[in-house]
Amino acid sequence: MNLSNLTPANGAVKKERRIGRGQGSGHGGTSTRGHKGAKSRSGYKTKIGFEGGQMPLQRRIPKFGFKNINRIEFKAVNLDIIESLAAQGIVEIDFEVLKANGVVSTNDRVKILGRGKLNVKVSISANAFSASAIAAIEAVGGTHNTI
Repeated sequence: MNLSNLTPANGAVKKERRIGRGQGSGHGGTSTRGHKGAKSRSGYKTKIGFEGGQMPLQRRIPKFGFKNINRIEFKAVNLDIIESLAAQGIVEIDFEVLKANGVVSTNDRVKILGRGKLNVKVSISANAFSASAIAAIEAVGGTHNTI
């Protein structure tokens, strides 16, 4: 056996379909597009969501709700994350510390929430605090500062 007599297995290679190359190709004439109509012509494209004249799904489903353009979204940071940072020896926690540890992104507003248990006295600065988070922070003698 050598490189000159290697061949693919039977059925592994299909012959390329040469469309629109005359009658001898077997795909001449209409080139597998059928007769007349928009689909047979070049440049044919349907609208996105067009369903053949049937009322599109996008128009069948009713509209509801609204988007409040004045909504202020916060990135939620729970006490269990604060506790894990405190376990590393960080007791002054602010936006820069949270960003450096990959908890928040540059443009996030931070709200401290009360899930988890806090065992270490920490000083936390954030945009907002939940009532349960404030209670947990003050219970261990820590301080909170709203920015």
